[in-house]
Amino acid sequence: MNFAYSQPDRVMVGTRGEVGARLFLFQVREGRRLSVVKCEKSQLAALGEWMAHAVSALPRPGHLPEDLTLEPEYEVDFVVGDIAVALDEDGPALEVTMTSLDEESTLSVRLTREWAGALAIAITRLVEAGRPLCPLCAGPLEENGHDCPRTNGHRAPAR
Repeated sequence: MNFAYSQPDRVMVGTRGEVGARLFLFQVREGRRLSVVKCEKSQLAALGEWMAHAVSALPRPGHLPEDLTLEPEYEVDFVVGDIAVALDEDGPALEVTMTSLDEESTLSVRLTREWAGALAIAITRLVEAGRPLCPLCAGPLEENGHDCPRTNGHRAPAR
């Protein structure tokens, strides 16, 4: 199934659940249509970083949307496998395409530079609100530390 949004009314990103066991969701609404996809934290982090870089290369955006919180939970349409982002400098806009793990479904969203800028900020805040990362392996640190694979068993767990 293909979901295409050329002029979304809202684009939202958020999580459900507790830190360490969060479900990362990306929602798009255009009129009465709503699509919800599940992403990995690392996928959203990379998307946010790329969008921030792309928006900085475009003309200065206007007023950024402020409310990017998730709508009440709906059924997830699919789990994201691949994410592709293209820059349309004529628009100027960004085209984000998310493909499902089984490659049977896609979500295509055309984002104005305002939506892309707001999403980049929201994604960065969302990712930074999680567990701190280990300085050696970049894996998440639990409250009681973790056995870092980079120490190869020769050091106490990082805290």
